[in-house]
Amino acid sequence: MTNDSDRTVAVRVDWDAQAATFDAEPDHGLGAPEVRAAWAARLRGWLPARPADVLDLGCGTGSLALLAAEQGHRVTGVDSSPAMLARARAKLAGRDAVFLLGDAAAPPVGEVLFDTVLVRHLLWALPDPARVLRHWRGLLRPGGRFVLVEGVWGTVTPAGIPAGRLTALLAPLAEDVRLEPLSAQTALWGKEVDDERYAVVATV
Repeated sequence: MTNDSDRTVAVRVDWDAQAATFDAEPDHGLGAPEVRAAWAARLRGWLPARPADVLDLGCGTGSLALLAAEQGHRVTGVDSSPAMLARARAKLAGRDAVFLLGDAAAPPVGEVLFDTVLVRHLLWALPDPARVLRHWRGLLRPGGRFVLVEGVWGTVTPAGIPAGRLTALLAPLAEDVRLEPLSAQTALWGKEVDDERYAVVATV
């Protein structure tokens, strides 16, 4: 049984409609050199040092997938939006990457296992994140890791998943859970932010 505290409200967005303008946000398209460099540096610290199999869930237009591929990793991206995936495939044309249409909560990867599950700004929008994390745990090889970038946005009606809640959900699934606050890292967002933004790297 899942406690109510482990549930969140599914957020319904027409991502196909947003695909054409999605990359206009600095931290989505990573168009500014300083923003791109900041995310590339973070990924080097979060992803394995050796070439690895990375599962990018809710990959969107493929901006993080491209950085991971440029660092030598083999990337599988999953998204529910055909329009987003079309842009991701165009970005990574010729790279060691494959993109699959499907539900990130239950990605269509069969029995394939990965070294890293990479997720940015997705888990908070899924119902029953505890169940989703358990499913994703089964997609990792021994010694694999979660790289989860999440936050809480807004003040009047905040949306997101607090860092404390996410680390608590990961505790029974991982041997080591490391939290990195990111709100003050303006280079990642292309602007100053005053909400809660963070990354959790959890090794299983």
